[in-house]
Amino acid sequence: MIRPVLTEIGIFLIPFAVYALFLAATRSGLFARSSWPVAIVARLALAAIVLVIAGLIGLAHFSGAPPDSTYIPAHIENGRLVPGVEK
Repeated sequence: MIRPVLTEIGIFLIPFAVYALFLAATRSGLFARSSWPVAIVARLALAAIVLVIAGLIGLAHFSGAPPDSTYIPAHIENGRLVPGVEK
């Protein structure tokens, strides 16, 4: 469960990283307060939220088992652990 959460956090940070790279490339003062006005940060946050929503929709659509599948949990057979499977 931690991997999807970290993936979505990474996706959220993409617009901010791209803007930071832009500031670094143009030598505009990456850490200067004037380089991060509220309007720009709001647009970056909106773009980040849109990316996260698209990522969550993609995750829900393309991952997981089919709706008619049955999960058989991990169990022990003949003294050996058999991992869980979806059939």
